[in-house]
Amino acid sequence: MPASREEVPGLPGAAEDQARLTCPSCGSDKVAQVLGDNGGVSCVCTACGHAWS
Repeated sequence: MPASREEVPGLPGAAEDQARLTCPSCGSDKVAQVLGDNGGVSCVCTACGHAWS
């Protein structure tokens, strides 16, 4: 059995079907989405540390 959805081509919900976030500061796709205290979602680039919402 595959370890993740990324290993199954054409499976709905796989990484290639989802919109990729890129850092507006450095252009990296190493972006994490973080839930804030008020329920909002913020993004943080794990490559350069830039944060935005």
